[in-house]
Amino acid sequence: MVGPTLSAQPVFSTQKRSAFSANMLCQRMRSWDDLAGLNSGSGRGGRRWFITRLAHAGIPPKAIMMLADHRHLSTTQRYIGANDETMRAAVEVF
Repeated sequence: MVGPTLSAQPVFSTQKRSAFSANMLCQRMRSWDDLAGLNSGSGRGGRRWFITRLAHAGIPPKAIMMLADHRHLSTTQRYIGANDETMRAAVEVF
C-alpha cells in the first residue's frame, strides 16, 4: 500500500509536532500577511500572492488548483490577480 497522500500530511506542525488547527493557521497567516505588507484583512493575502505568482509564471490552472487544495477551478480563479504587465500582454495579443 502506498503511504498517505500529500494532502493528508500537515504542511505546518506545532512545536509538539501536531497539525495546526484551522483557526491557528488563519491567525498565523494573518500575522505573516501583515509582516509581508499583504494586509488583506482576511489572512488570504499570501494565498492570493502564491496563486497569482504561479498563474503569471504559466503554471497550468489545474496544477495551481491542486496546490491550493481547491475542489473547483472557479475558486482558484477568484484568487488570481491581474497586474499592468498581464493586462498589457493581453491587449498586445490583438
